[in-house]
Amino acid sequence: MAKSPEEEHPHKAFGWAAKDTSGILSPFHFSRRDNGVEDVTIKILYCGVCHSDLHAAKNEWGFSRYPMVPGHEIVGLVTKTGSNVMKFKVDDRVGVGVMVNSCKSCEYCHQDLENYCPQMIFTYNALNHDGTKTYGGYSNTIVVDQHFVVRIPDSMPSDGCAPLLCAGITVYSPMKYYGMTEPGKHLGIVGLGGLGHVAVKIGKAFGLKVTVISSSSRKEREALDRLGADSFLVSNDPAKMKAAFGTMDYIIDTVSAVHALAPYLSLLKTNGKLVTLGLPEKPLELPIFPLVLGRKLVGGSDVGGMKETQEMLDFCAKHNIAADVEVIQMDQINTAMERLAKSDVRYRFVIDVANSLAQSQL
Repeated sequence: MAKSPEEEHPHKAFGWAAKDTSGILSPFHFSRRDNGVEDVTIKILYCGVCHSDLHAAKNEWGFSRYPMVPGHEIVGLVTKTGSNVMKFKVDDRVGVGVMVNSCKSCEYCHQDLENYCPQMIFTYNALNHDGTKTYGGYSNTIVVDQHFVVRIPDSMPSDGCAPLLCAGITVYSPMKYYGMTEPGKHLGIVGLGGLGHVAVKIGKAFGLKVTVISSSSRKEREALDRLGADSFLVSNDPAKMKAAFGTMDYIIDTVSAVHALAPYLSLLKTNGKLVTLGLPEKPLELPIFPLVLGRKLVGGSDVGGMKETQEMLDFCAKHNIAADVEVIQMDQINTAMERLAKSDVRYRFVIDVANSLAQSQL
């Protein structure tokens, strides 16, 4: 007979879990495995709230397993290391992103692209090699293979750093891969949420001209004054869209709702690149004429490998980049999820796990 989550492993753990497709989270007792020779045990300090946590908690993508402890933007302190662990020591500040394991032997793993390994294991809502479930960062502790742990640079704030482990690498990786880093080139960013606001900062650090593209002018002052974008384009304004026709070298599309791509393709110059990062529930319509007539490219990208994730953190530390966050207590998570569904956050919720989880257990 299958053991209960609390008895599955030797070490007791506590977090908040979604129990069904309502997506409502509540206190949850479970367990973590022994710290193996390659493992690092981490006391979780902060965990970012990613849009995919909301999708997964409500089973909007159709592959959720309950009970589910979400969270894959984890910053914490090392409390134990295995005998083979040389990179980390007790009390080091470390991070865990969207994955906790892979096969380590395929061509993708050998190229430091563990995120594309067919046997990659997500930080939550997945199965470990031993068949037990993975539980994420809305919890007090986690045990992770050292290869999937990154070092947090000393200068970075723990709360503002947490979202970089998903949002940060999700925008940094395609910019590097698709060659969207040439100083002076023009980058358009569609959507100014968790991903978009980090993309503005990273784009500016690469020396790009950055235009935020949004459906309303609501966030214009913030984009220009607070985040440092060069210009702001309202996509619902036909005159302004027409004026911007063919002016951009690259576009990063962060929108996770179903939307039209044609207006954005028209903004690209010949040889322009549109990279989509959002994950809408239904397929998007892709007009082929603008691609053919302008030799344009539409691509996608999914986070990044471990080596590149560390590179991204070091880059962000060097350029003083952190996410703009609203820190919440663990028992505020359901309200935060409701607000996230309405895009009512500037720009990422981060749970103060260490200071609020214990109280929610009482």
